[in-house]
Amino acid sequence: MKVDAIKTDVFTEGEDLHDFIAAYLPTIKEKTVLAVTSKIVALSEGRVERPKNAAERGAIIQRECDWMVATKHVILTMKDGIPMANAGTDESNAGGKLILLPKDSFASADKLRKKLLAHYNIKKLGILITDSRVMPLRAGVVGVALGYAGFCGVRDYRGKGDMFGRPLKYTQTDIGDGLATAAVLVAGEGDEQQPLVIIEDAPVKFTEKVNRDELMIDLEEDMYRPLLGRIAGDED
Repeated sequence: MKVDAIKTDVFTEGEDLHDFIAAYLPTIKEKTVLAVTSKIVALSEGRVERPKNAAERGAIIQRECDWMVATKHVILTMKDGIPMANAGTDESNAGGKLILLPKDSFASADKLRKKLLAHYNIKKLGILITDSRVMPLRAGVVGVALGYAGFCGVRDYRGKGDMFGRPLKYTQTDIGDGLATAAVLVAGEGDEQQPLVIIEDAPVKFTEKVNRDELMIDLEEDMYRPLLGRIAGDED
């Protein structure tokens, strides 16, 4: 798999995302996955706020999330089935603004993919909208797939045999977040100005229809729930 970050000028609020991509990528090969940071998707959609104080910022976060609790470092939230800090709102590299997540990352990915398929005259293309997150009990950030289009986000091994023929009962590979982590790794988190990442020869299955719920697990079925509950003092 080949993963290359593309250095660009600073993307501005309200700028056309399709035109921006076309300016930096004259061509895209068939069966490419294009990772796009959620920040420039949100900027293209005008998903920007300018809170005057901490209270306004807190109200915005509350509005943007499904559940929230204040912690030592951040407001821990759930948004679109994903645990994240501050509902994904971002002040880094924002020029004093508060950048929200795209309204619907799956819809944004699908819309962008259709435009780029026509522009580049190709048939198989994946679009991946990425963000970064902190995993529990691990230092540093990894990538997360907020939305994607054109490829399957999960590879399911359940019912298949391992190398010794033993049936696999639970194993699935998280393709979406794996590719997002590769993209975030090469794009960087500082002043690199690399919001686009080209991923070629990725081990993915390209498809026209995406199941946006395929990466989600119900809280009651999550294998870490008992551990996290004990750490938090939840005896249920």
